[in-house]
Amino acid sequence: MSFTGSIAFFGVSDLAATDEFYSNKLELELYKDQGLCRIYRVPGGGMIGFCSHMAVTAREKSPILTFLTEDVNGWYARLNERGAVMEGGPKSNPRFNIYHFFLVDPDGYTVEIQRFLD
Repeated sequence: MSFTGSIAFFGVSDLAATDEFYSNKLELELYKDQGLCRIYRVPGGGMIGFCSHMAVTAREKSPILTFLTEDVNGWYARLNERGAVMEGGPKSNPRFNIYHFFLVDPDGYTVEIQRFLD
């Protein structure tokens, strides 16, 4: 017996704005539209879901949704062109040995674009 996948669910206040962000800005494939929830495939494995019937929890201490890529700078340029709300540009973080940047989704969740340096 084993698991066949995983989905992390988050509450949203505007499902259409969330869909615009994750489908068009981050280019994630919509796996399933359940009406109140939309579930997206994450390349490399797993899924994330956003539901309008759940509370938004991104106020004081947001969870971080991290997407891994070898082209951090390319994603920064692409998201900047698409009007994403950025929290500074790409930088090295020696504490975790990563190169990354942060942006904010429509509900205030922190999104990180990152690559490991080791």
